Amino acid sequence: MDTQLAEKLATFIDTWTTDPNQTKDCFTALKAHLEGLDGIKLDFVPRPGITFSLRAAHKNQTRRTLFAMVDVIDDDPADRWLSVCFYNELVDDPDELGDEVPGGLLGEDAKCFDLYEGDDDMVQYIKDRLQAACLAASKE
Repeated sequence: MDTQLAEKLATFIDTWTTDPNQTKDCFTALKAHLEGLDGIKLDFVPRPGITFSLRAAHKNQTRRTLFAMVDVIDDDPADRWLSVCFYNELVDDPDELGDEVPGGLLGEDAKCFDLYEGDDDMVQYIKDRLQAACLAASKE
């Protein structure tokens, strides 16, 4: 991530002060997990009032520009929630916790996991999906 985008991401996190559902902690945990994966490139796309999008790609990916998107849904800044989406074929969902979203990730079929409040078990489940999707993307 270039310096300017990293600064925008840091500013976004620092100024996210209203968080009754503890979704900020979930977002920062997922961000830290992504930063710890090998070969990862992160991009940050802020669209205030809509989403703040952390996009993860693997440096070996050639077919697509990302493998996962961690969106902070910002339609109500006082009540933000997360939607973490993957390309359908890059991720499994053994506990069937995600939603099938036709055309949901840059026009391709997606599996999305929504977090409306802090949930350590769900964050771990999503981290496991991020790890698997990263590995699959590294071979694309």
